[in-house]
Amino acid sequence: MPPRTSIRAFLLPAMLLLLPPSAPAQQQDPASLIHRIDAANQARYDNVTQFADTEHYTVLRGSDPTPAAEMTVRVTYRKGEGKSYDIRSQSGSGLIQKFALEPLLNNEKELNRPGRVQASWFTSANYEMHPHPGPPRQIDGRSCVVVDITPRRKAPNMIAGTLCVDPADGTLVQIDGIASKSPNPLAGTTHMMRQYKKIQGYAMAAHARAESDSPIIGRTVVLVDYSDYDLRTQPKSAN
Repeated sequence: MPPRTSIRAFLLPAMLLLLPPSAPAQQQDPASLIHRIDAANQARYDNVTQFADTEHYTVLRGSDPTPAAEMTVRVTYRKGEGKSYDIRSQSGSGLIQKFALEPLLNNEKELNRPGRVQASWFTSANYEMHPHPGPPRQIDGRSCVVVDITPRRKAPNMIAGTLCVDPADGTLVQIDGIASKSPNPLAGTTHMMRQYKKIQGYAMAAHARAESDSPIIGRTVVLVDYSDYDLRTQPKSAN
């Protein structure tokens, strides 16, 4: 009589064949997910009345790991007014400060002017959106769904690439893609990435990276780190 362990070793694979297949991972309904993305953007705009943060800009040129220029700025946003900037420190190339970093701040200021800010949102009004099928992915420890995005118009601040969003509430986790229009003829193609963290339930920028490489001015990388947030929101109404 064969040992019982041999019988079990024979029966176990056979029993596994009789088990029902595992249920597939729950799929996100694309329309519902896009609705949550739109709603998260609108909720942030409606409820965040003011915020301030510290932004540290670093510019790298070519393959040199030493910063060519740096700038630290205290940024204040007020709903209905837009953004204002207080430059706290500057170092490195004066030309890069004047012709790269300061125009970058001015461009952000223009994009956040009342009546214009909605045009840069990552919403279905500004982008065609196509969520990826399959289970959520992990990015820096956060679960998110990947969404392909194509801008409905071309602009330096509009990207063709992907969003990663929280599947539960549609808040941004990361954006990654190529600018649909170069900010100037010398810059070449610009690859942009921005990561977000959730503060009081709203997606706020944590880190950004923009890289361009052209045969005329070479490789330029701009890094931005966001910290020291002070967020003020509308009081939540009692139900």
